[in-house]
Amino acid sequence: MIEPLKQQKNYKESIQFIDLKSQLERIRPEIDAAIKRVLDHGVFIMGPEVYELEKELASFCGVKHAISCANGTDALGLGLMAQNVGPGDAIFLPSFTFAATAEVVAWVGATPIFIDSLENTYNMDPQSLEQGIHRAKELGLNPVGIIPVDLFGQPADYDVIQSIAEEHRLWIMADGAQSFGASYRGRKVGNIGHISTTSFFPAKPLGCYGDGGAIFTNDDNLAQIMKSLRVHGQGSDKYDNIRIGMNGRLDTIQAAILLEKLKVFPDELLARQRTANHYNEALKEIVQVPYVLDGATSAWAQYTIRLPKHKDRAKLMAELKEVNIPTMVYYVKPLHQQTAYKHYPTATGGALPVCEALAEKVMSLPMSGYVDKRSQEYINSQISELLK
Repeated sequence: MIEPLKQQKNYKESIQFIDLKSQLERIRPEIDAAIKRVLDHGVFIMGPEVYELEKELASFCGVKHAISCANGTDALGLGLMAQNVGPGDAIFLPSFTFAATAEVVAWVGATPIFIDSLENTYNMDPQSLEQGIHRAKELGLNPVGIIPVDLFGQPADYDVIQSIAEEHRLWIMADGAQSFGASYRGRKVGNIGHISTTSFFPAKPLGCYGDGGAIFTNDDNLAQIMKSLRVHGQGSDKYDNIRIGMNGRLDTIQAAILLEKLKVFPDELLARQRTANHYNEALKEIVQVPYVLDGATSAWAQYTIRLPKHKDRAKLMAELKEVNIPTMVYYVKPLHQQTAYKHYPTATGGALPVCEALAEKVMSLPMSGYVDKRSQEYINSQISELLK
């Protein structure tokens, strides 16, 4: 059980948006010992901890194959490469997300088609997805795959998306960079879609102390291809190159760190849920609090509220900063409005009204497995007072 943080005289000044320091204090001896073991055996690339981590991740998700890699972006890229995605292909993904999901599609020369969001979960809108598939065909593109993003920690509505995918003969690569540890109707993130991916960026629910990522699949052939691709497309050894790949390996030290963090991860997920419950109860009458689908759980990568239309977000964030409460906005501008991506198609051929509205009014509050009760009561009271 995670104990509340020690009450400090200036606790208000100690509130962290994502509290990694408290986690490190909890497991510092284990982390130090894990790093020392790697330093002692000296296998810094693809050492034994990498394979042990892959085994533990697969067991945690209930999936056949877990393949570690250098970061969450490479995880997505490896998935597209394994599916032979290239020029003329259309990949469908939400516009309201981080750039990495679209970036990898452009890497391989394919065309991202930007899809709108749902009003309640902020995840991919299946109706907009249907529009996007029709739009891709109008443009003479070849629809091949869908990359739903599990925004802020909650899985997308995969049953509905899967039915659309089957109708149009598309595969699904579930982007679980924010949702690792969550579940959807009896399946854990990592065991959803043809391929699932995640990120171990330090701020993620399960993060290392650098960059890291993983790909998950139950498909033996895809797993074999992705293992080859992450090491320059190797065959029998690293000097036998049987395909064009990348240098996408996870460092052994990061694997060792993740093994120790994975041991406390279930406990941290419970603590994140308790924090979300407290926020929900205190704020549900004054803002739109997160909505979680029936049969799903969230890993609460972020706790994101939506402000009423008449409230000034910038003013509120400035006022909260003055009382030592950090906040963030994910995401200020949808991808289809950004310079690098605005020439790519949208589902409608123009605006995506829901995600554009979300970008104007969402705001994320401090969230981790280590938000103590006193700090949370202070955050809730200040927001309630400022939004009267």
